[in-house]
Amino acid sequence: MNLTKNLFFTALIGLSTLTLYSCKTKKLVAKPDPAPVSKPAPPVEEKKPEPVPEKEPEKPAPVEKPDFNLDNIQFEFNSFVLKTSSFPILDKAVMEMKKAPNTKFVLNGHSSAEGTPEHNMSLSIDRANAVKSYFVNAGLNASIFTIVGHGEKEPVSSNATEEGRMLNRRTEIKVQN
Repeated sequence: MNLTKNLFFTALIGLSTLTLYSCKTKKLVAKPDPAPVSKPAPPVEEKKPEPVPEKEPEKPAPVEKPDFNLDNIQFEFNSFVLKTSSFPILDKAVMEMKKAPNTKFVLNGHSSAEGTPEHNMSLSIDRANAVKSYFVNAGLNASIFTIVGHGEKEPVSSNATEEGRMLNRRTEIKVQN
């Protein structure tokens, strides 16, 4: 029995040795992480659009009333060329007239008493037309103006002095009634 026992142990040792040398060492291989488990998203509450606050209806800007109290436009002796000192008056008139584009105006031309009545009448009409041309060039509609020549018939001052005659060489701007 000893022999069987010896043989058994020898076979067992041989098998163990053989098993040790024949097994390859296993390399550790990194395993990929399993696919992430997605959790269902919590239900999203639908947001209703917030109501837009109602705007108060915009009030139109208060319309500034035009000021038609305009100074007379002055001219040199025997001329219908506008004086440069009249430009600020004319510019103010344009600005005021644009506030009321449907208003109609009378441009009253005048002259001093120097010269013949016929010449003074023609000169007064030319002076009123010079003012109208200025207004039209500034963008106003020509159809809102009426030209009237008065010649020397309606002085605002005495024609006996040069100061008075200067005041009479004018065009007046009036709102048409």
